[in-house]
Amino acid sequence: MGLDRSRYVLEFEDGFEHLELDRTKWIPHYLPHWSGREASRASYRIADGVLNLAIEEDQPPWAPDLDGNLRVSNLQTGVFSGPVGSPIGQHQFRPGLTVREEQPEQRRYTPHFGLIEARVSAIDDPNCMVALWMIGFEDRPERSGELCLFEIFGSELTRNAGIVGMGVHPFADPELKDDFRKVRIEKDLRDFHTYSLEWMPDGVIFYIDDERVASVDQSPDYPMQLMLNVYEFQPGGAYPKEFAVDWVRGYRPLP
Repeated sequence: MGLDRSRYVLEFEDGFEHLELDRTKWIPHYLPHWSGREASRASYRIADGVLNLAIEEDQPPWAPDLDGNLRVSNLQTGVFSGPVGSPIGQHQFRPGLTVREEQPEQRRYTPHFGLIEARVSAIDDPNCMVALWMIGFEDRPERSGELCLFEIFGSELTRNAGIVGMGVHPFADPELKDDFRKVRIEKDLRDFHTYSLEWMPDGVIFYIDDERVASVDQSPDYPMQLMLNVYEFQPGGAYPKEFAVDWVRGYRPLP
């Protein structure tokens, strides 16, 4: 069964028509409370209606004492943290994290159910991964689940096929269980394709080019924000490494 958009109303859209990033929609940092705004700043350029999130050759790791050599350029649609020194902050990806730079609360786009989609071109650099995922705004610790619309490792791409990761991670949400899978897609994912996620109270359905490819029978029941990014795990190869995004859209369900 294909994706039916007629049950939704468009409420968030960025087609990157302008040379400047729309700061009313995006925060160009990666989890800045754990490292700081300067260290977590995204590298990107916009041209011809396409956003290119980039890893530059001289870009520093975002948090070397926490995450090693990992470099990332990320756009997110919300941010929330407690005061400096507290453990209160979004996406606690390892134990013992404390806030290094307090962030003013920002809710650019934090939907609660709906349809999220993006048209993107993955990159085949073996040191990189591209992704669009959603995390709970986490104004309460248990509102911390993750919905991964797609994650694509360059090392898992060939000319004719690729592996796409998708699913649910619970983190501190006791109502969720880990349910993540890697789906082989018989397409060249270096070309532009549309990745969609239908988020409903009783489950989540995943689509690629409007074709259903996976589903889960559980669902986070709280506002979530978008995380759009490219990661580089180890330096090497040609630079810049660019993740091309044609557009991102979000829809709310019809009443």
